Amino acid sequence: MSHVKDMVIDGIKFLIYDESQPILQIRGLHKKYNEGKSNEVHALRGIDLDVKRGDMMAIMGPSGCGKTTLLNMIGHLDKNSGGEIIINNIDTNKLSDGQMTAFRRDNIGFIFQLFNLFPFLTAVENVETPLLLKGLNSAVAREQAKMLLRDLGMGDRLYHDPLELSGGQQQRVAVARALITEPSIILGDEPTGDLDSTTSAEVMALFRRINNINRQTFVLVTHNRWIAEKCDYIVHMIDGKISHVEHGPF
Repeated sequence: MSHVKDMVIDGIKFLIYDESQPILQIRGLHKKYNEGKSNEVHALRGIDLDVKRGDMMAIMGPSGCGKTTLLNMIGHLDKNSGGEIIINNIDTNKLSDGQMTAFRRDNIGFIFQLFNLFPFLTAVENVETPLLLKGLNSAVAREQAKMLLRDLGMGDRLYHDPLELSGGQQQRVAVARALITEPSIILGDEPTGDLDSTTSAEVMALFRRINNINRQTFVLVTHNRWIAEKCDYIVHMIDGKISHVEHGPF
């Protein structure tokens, strides 16, 4: 018999079935920009993809192939033009805007190439912000942020502003901010793109450690083959479609 538990989003109860099922299921996903106009762009053309809980997956392809668009669709930073995105067995098409905001906040973490840290906040203030947005007590949020930063080797940089940190240190703060709400899926758009090779290796080792310990799923867009080979498998895209999937170990 399948294990069943409840998830409540803005007062609406959803049933979550069988955690052995894929954490992410994409069916017939399409995305069109300027839909219906003469300059319409069909960015995604019927994507089908399953990602298992605890996978670490890379997405690769030439510029304009749709890989960042796909990542944005998974993270619900933009709306799809057709198809389904099912996360934790919830059909996200059925969520209202308010429910989707709450669902994204609690289930998806984002790590960007340019870090996107608030320059006027310290490291610990950047990390505690998602918890404060959830309504957590400020003292509790501060303590959780400090603990996570210490765990990521940033204990001596808690009260430094982003401009006082190296690129690798800024990315660790960004990782901590993405992890602080314990999301099921971590999405990274070229998360090592602005880092040197040594720091990139350190960040990827950090991702793998988090992936192994917490069983959090990572989906990373990258143009760097070396980075992609640190993942379990590589999804190759071209012209808005998945051309093939390459499985490791590499």
